[in-house]
Amino acid sequence: MNRKDLAEALAKKTESSNAAADRTIAAFIDIISGALKKGDKVALVGFGTFEVRKRAARTGRNPKTGAELKIKASKVPAFKAGATLKSTVNGGKKK
Repeated sequence: MNRKDLAEALAKKTESSNAAADRTIAAFIDIISGALKKGDKVALVGFGTFEVRKRAARTGRNPKTGAELKIKASKVPAFKAGATLKSTVNGGKKK
């Protein structure tokens, strides 16, 4: 499912227009991105948690030449699925 498909499904579920659904998705993404940029976690009970994790500096290899290279430390966005989402994906009952 891509963003267009998601917007269409949201529009159908909420009985709104595709344009309104797309604006809602854009706002949702902006809000989560802004919170993560500030270092906050976004917890949606039953769905999961968006957070920023620190990735340490490490040594990698160029796959073409085999030469070692240093990869800088960085922050990466991460998502941890909640129990209800995990249960739903695995065919269990919704809690």
